[in-house]
Amino acid sequence: MNDDVRNIVLGVIAAGVSASLGWLARTYLWKRRLRRKQAFFGLPDNSESLLVVNRDPATSEPAVHRFDVFALLELSALIKDCGAHIQVATQDTAHQGFGERTEFCVGGPGSNRRMLAHMAAMLPGVRVTVDPEPGPDRGAFRIGVELYRMDPGVTEYVLLARLTMGESAGARPVFLFCGQRAIDNQAGTRYLARHHERLARKYGGDPFVLLLKVVNSQAYGPDVVELVADVTRAARAPLPEPDPSADATASASRPARS
Repeated sequence: MNDDVRNIVLGVIAAGVSASLGWLARTYLWKRRLRRKQAFFGLPDNSESLLVVNRDPATSEPAVHRFDVFALLELSALIKDCGAHIQVATQDTAHQGFGERTEFCVGGPGSNRRMLAHMAAMLPGVRVTVDPEPGPDRGAFRIGVELYRMDPGVTEYVLLARLTMGESAGARPVFLFCGQRAIDNQAGTRYLARHHERLARKYGGDPFVLLLKVVNSQAYGPDVVELVADVTRAARAPLPEPDPSADATASASRPARS
């Protein structure tokens, strides 16, 4: 074998070894990223997940708003990427506990009784105004002592939460997407799809509650979303009880009517 042939053979071998090492490295990184994603969502291979969707409050018939359908499609893509299976249930048929499989619950408490139950059990510091009558506080969020009103189409809010019940290491999380309008639900799911890696690095398996602002949805749809604050502590602490002595003082200070 002359030098030219030997150099060609060595070059081919070196190229093959480099390609194999590169493939192995990419496969390792892809699997590690997938495992982190599965751990964050609580979705190991071939696991089961539940999507709970609300009803469209604008119709008398059982129906799902188109923006909520878009939200379900975005969540379905995340679940399929994890190699998990999906079951879809409406808010009035999901009569089961949680913790055994990952749940994604979409819609505010006014149109999703499952969301109402989750918030009462795990977010005692949050109140949502569900009064159907028009008014400045319609759909407003009260988180602790702060009030967040919406300006429809201009400034709206959505709560994105990852919660677990109890201290069991094997408990699967519940993800909540509680928007003031249906388009805000989709904005919350899109934010999770885009930022789940950063959220996983920051929170790991710990619960969190994020308040997001949807900016100018009438022009930008669900795409422009800003993080307002991490409200985990306020949302998970019970709201302070009204002070009756303060009410009595206020009543005594009012002038008597003649």
